[in-house]
Amino acid sequence: MAEKGTGAGTATKRARKAVAVDPGEGTVTTTAPKTSKDTVTGPHGAESVDPATLPVRPGEEPWTRAEVHELHDELISELDRLRSEIDAAEAAISGLMRDSNDGAGDDQVDAGTKNISRESELALANNARDSLAQTERALGRLEGVGFGTCESCGQAIGKARMQAFPRATLCVQCKAKQERR
Repeated sequence: MAEKGTGAGTATKRARKAVAVDPGEGTVTTTAPKTSKDTVTGPHGAESVDPATLPVRPGEEPWTRAEVHELHDELISELDRLRSEIDAAEAAISGLMRDSNDGAGDDQVDAGTKNISRESELALANNARDSLAQTERALGRLEGVGFGTCESCGQAIGKARMQAFPRATLCVQCKAKQERR
């Protein structure tokens, strides 16, 4: 993972930028970092969600406004955490890409270690991007239509499952079927 700078040096400034790396082409593109305000605008947010419209399984208590607010806040904080994690991983990748060109005097072990480090950071960044996309989708479903409804069978996913894993898009039965395939 990337190390954070303690001063106001250029390494800290670089770590604040989101750097997208295309490993196939070896190109680096910088973009402005997103904030939670980029995703949630206008009349959206926890206030726009009517808890009575969120599905629950038989025997479960209906959603309350406090539970919806808590879930919404959890998703927003997860977005911020994932964006920070992606920024740090991309800064580390950028540094590893720069360092890979400076291999003078490296033996095969050093080169292999650098490759493994780079691939590890790329995998971490890609996993964080996937989680970010799932979290953004869950937030969109919560504020819009479809949150708590299984995308496969159309039944309620279940309040307890949604509280434990708000990014869930399948009920337990459909997820089990999917994993058996």
